Amino acid sequence: MTPNDDRWPALPFDPWRKTAATLQLWTQVVGKIRLVRTPWVNHSWHVALYVSARGLTTGPIPDGDRVFEIEFDFIDHVLWLRTSDGHVRQVMLRPMAVAEFYADVMAALAQLGIAVTINTMPNEIAGAVPFEKDRLNKDYDRDAAQRFWRVLVSTQRVMTHFRTGFLGKVSPVHFFWGSFDLAVTRFSGRGAPRHPGGVPNLPNDVAAEAYSHEVSSAGFWPGSPGPVDYPAFYSYAYPAPDGFAEAKVKPDAAFFSKLLGEFVLPYEAVRNAPDPDAALMDFLRSTYDAAADLGAWDRAALECDLGEAGKPRPV
Repeated sequence: MTPNDDRWPALPFDPWRKTAATLQLWTQVVGKIRLVRTPWVNHSWHVALYVSARGLTTGPIPDGDRVFEIEFDFIDHVLWLRTSDGHVRQVMLRPMAVAEFYADVMAALAQLGIAVTINTMPNEIAGAVPFEKDRLNKDYDRDAAQRFWRVLVSTQRVMTHFRTGFLGKVSPVHFFWGSFDLAVTRFSGRGAPRHPGGVPNLPNDVAAEAYSHEVSSAGFWPGSPGPVDYPAFYSYAYPAPDGFAEAKVKPDAAFFSKLLGEFVLPYEAVRNAPDPDAALMDFLRSTYDAAADLGAWDRAALECDLGEAGKPRPV
């Protein structure tokens, strides 16, 4: 046990990797429902989920004269489907195949009078199969899912504060179900070279639109099979300016992954730091500094002091 276990709980990847794989696909089912019902917003911001007081939510989704919302509740382990005219359905979160989860969600929507058809092929996952055919991914560890959400809550808090120090275009702190990460992105205001695409099961036009402008982006992901099979924070620049990989960033545990093309900070280094919030903020600020300085961003015009509760920004 560490003093930070409550806000920054242990989340070793290997013990919950099967649950993580299943949960990523479940969030894709829900995310794709938001995708098909919401007008396109630049950089695919309209598809993301958001950290809530109990889990992850779509926020309001249009449905004619009403709206509906779908929320993963990782306290009571329920998927809630609620409409603005007072109707509710629920799907219990338990060990079950992706195919069963997909069928249950579609049935609940039909009972609410919501007709939705989605593309059932998962995005950004190599070798994936359509939701209705996936009977392999079926694990759900309640404790691990809740600890993952608690990490997202703490990360969202720090990222939200970091976001306040920017006057230019900046994304919400939002959860992308394709890559299964929580992210925040700052923009220089300049266009970027067309992204080459090549992301598994993701149209190249979507990748090109997402990276249409120069960015410094940071986030958290829980790990995956491969070179970073542990939870970690990341930060990258697109396009990466000359010298970015050699930049000195904080804290000392952060490093540049040539394979990924981005800075990586192991989650354990933050969790075990004397002040985890400060360690993560150091990483966010120093990696952004490297991208902005080396990329010659107009920092004087784009930045401001970090926000304080109840105090208007001085102008």
